[in-house]
Amino acid sequence: MRPWIGVTTYAEDAQWGSRAGRVSLLPVGYAESVNRAGGRAVLVPTDDPGTDVLDRLDGLILAGGPDVDPAHYGEPPHPTTASSIERDTAELLLLRGAVERDLPLLGICRGMQLMAVAAGGRLHQHLPDLLGHTGHRPPSDPGTVPSYGEHTVRLRAGTRLHEILGDEVRVNSLHHQGVADPGRLIPAGWCPADDLIEAAQWPDRAFALAVQWHPEDLPDGRLFAALVEAARDRVLRRTPLSPRR
Repeated sequence: MRPWIGVTTYAEDAQWGSRAGRVSLLPVGYAESVNRAGGRAVLVPTDDPGTDVLDRLDGLILAGGPDVDPAHYGEPPHPTTASSIERDTAELLLLRGAVERDLPLLGICRGMQLMAVAAGGRLHQHLPDLLGHTGHRPPSDPGTVPSYGEHTVRLRAGTRLHEILGDEVRVNSLHHQGVADPGRLIPAGWCPADDLIEAAQWPDRAFALAVQWHPEDLPDGRLFAALVEAARDRVLRRTPLSPRR
């Protein structure tokens, strides 16, 4: 059986052919990665927030995207911060509902930052101010596709992420913000060049992991395979008295 994995989407203005308008969109790499891992990707829009959709899903991915509004952790916005109130509202509901249900959960880039904020933490709003370099999000020409940075992440022994990825992994990087305080999250990986937190997990949950990089754009599919496996195990544990509604 193929577990249903929800993936949060962007609400953006877009143009296709002769038409233009507001759309829910998602880079196809997310869906392809889920489907290759044996799941069935289900896109979740942000326009009608609610947790009832989680009752029909077997796992959830919080995808990358705009910055989390710093009002959620009590700070004024940095000049470079660009957030989406609609997306924050919808995804915080989904995130908290998934944690409450112990639904297998994977946060990617923005998704990791959102998980840290929901866990009582806070963010560095502009890493170049802190680190003095733009290595985590290299500059790109206006109107072009942003280019990834690249660096190593070292994983913490004894964490689920270490179990999946081993001692060290080479990752891509496309973020100007980062986790300053993980709150209740357990840090599980760091960039050795600057000690920035690059991976974390929610305590006391069967599978609630977060990474700062973009595995949907890498050939290494182990994180998606682990998510799908956790979702499948959850389905198999479901009793006949608690079917998918």
